[in-house]
Amino acid sequence: MATRTSTSRPAVAARQRARNLTLPLLLSGSLAASMQVAMPTEASASTSSPKPRSSSPSSAPAPLAVAPVAVQAAPAQYTVASGDTISGIASRFGLATASILALNGLGWSSLIFPGQTLTLTGATATPAPPADAPAPAPATSYTVVSGDTVSGIAGAHSVTVAAVFAANGLGADSIIYPGQSLAIPGAGTAVAPPAATPVSPPAPAPVPTPKAVAGAVTPLSSEMAANALIIVQTGRAIGVSDEALVIALAAAAQESSLRNVQFGDRDSLGLFQQRPSQGWGTEAQVLDPVRATKAFFGGSSNPNQGLTIGLLDIPGWTSMSVTAAAQAVQKSGHPDAYAKWESSARAWLAQLG
Repeated sequence: MATRTSTSRPAVAARQRARNLTLPLLLSGSLAASMQVAMPTEASASTSSPKPRSSSPSSAPAPLAVAPVAVQAAPAQYTVASGDTISGIASRFGLATASILALNGLGWSSLIFPGQTLTLTGATATPAPPADAPAPAPATSYTVVSGDTVSGIAGAHSVTVAAVFAANGLGADSIIYPGQSLAIPGAGTAVAPPAATPVSPPAPAPVPTPKAVAGAVTPLSSEMAANALIIVQTGRAIGVSDEALVIALAAAAQESSLRNVQFGDRDSLGLFQQRPSQGWGTEAQVLDPVRATKAFFGGSSNPNQGLTIGLLDIPGWTSMSVTAAAQAVQKSGHPDAYAKWESSARAWLAQLG
């Protein structure tokens, strides 16, 4: 029989210990993999420290300082820029609005236009109030709506008409129009009446027009020429003389600068600033340039028979001056204002034929 080789007992014991040490390490690795548990080195690698978030608010930008507007030294002459007003120019150079108007032969209702040259030399400076004068009452703003009058606005705000005139550089013959903003000085707690729904579309702001110079011819813009031609053609159609046409052109030039405007003093409208409240027709009728021209001439073609008197209805008008004849029809607060348009009116008639 073959002889069995026996293994020594110490060697067997050593191999058994090696197996016992290896098995837990293998099992622990396998168990961790099957449970998807990160090992210590992996856990530390995959964990990221959150970035600290600042809790201090960002500082707001400092407000810009607004430089005070200084009164400028008045030049001898000033060229009107877009957006300029007489009162604004006067304020800029520390002058009185009335002085600038008088120095340039303008009235409170006169219009200025970009490129126009105004003389400022000799205008009276606006006097500064005494040091101990009380501060003026704060002014509020009111936007004009269709049908408004200065007296009505003043009454609604419990202030005087004179105060509204002074605060806005206006006079008794000034024109206000829908959309215009008026300063109401020292207005109390009186509530302005609700804005009425306008009967007609809101009128645009006045378009600057050239001023008349006595003895000089004012050039016709395209709008002015179109309306002047309507007056001439309408007059010739009803058989009036050239002198009557000159009077009508001068009257329309003074009243509206030959524009069919949808605003005016009180309810005055159109080329001749005829008033519906005085029998000249409805708003739509006085804004019809042909009808308005016939109403100005009057006579047998007068569309307002028995209500208004036109040029042909004035006894002795043919022996009157242009300005006197125009005033007899228009009854303006400035009876001599038509004279400065006479040279232009005669030149326009010759130009239009």
